[in-house]
Amino acid sequence: MVNIYGIKNCDTMKKAIAWCEEHGVDYTFHDYMKQGVPRDRLVAWCRVLGWKSLLNTKGPTFRKLSPEQKEVSTQSQAVALMLEFPSLIRRPVVETESGQLLAGFDPAMFASFVR
Repeated sequence: MVNIYGIKNCDTMKKAIAWCEEHGVDYTFHDYMKQGVPRDRLVAWCRVLGWKSLLNTKGPTFRKLSPEQKEVSTQSQAVALMLEFPSLIRRPVVETESGQLLAGFDPAMFASFVR
């Protein structure tokens, strides 16, 4: 069983969920946009994965930010921005029952991670 965090309408999320279903991986889905992400969980993810790997700087939400907002240089700034704009959190974030974390979707990486 894994917990998958993301946004339901995201194409990458759709691929990750389809992959889990095709490979018989049990999962629960947590939608950032509907349920939010607790600050303490986001901080813990940043400690393990690094805030730079969690902050999605390639999507439309980031491009729409002001130049000042885009100048993120610390974890606390990144966490505040991701809490304000959950779509800035890279997708998916996958948590195993043992507490291991993976950010992003790559079929080969997923296969080795969730099995």
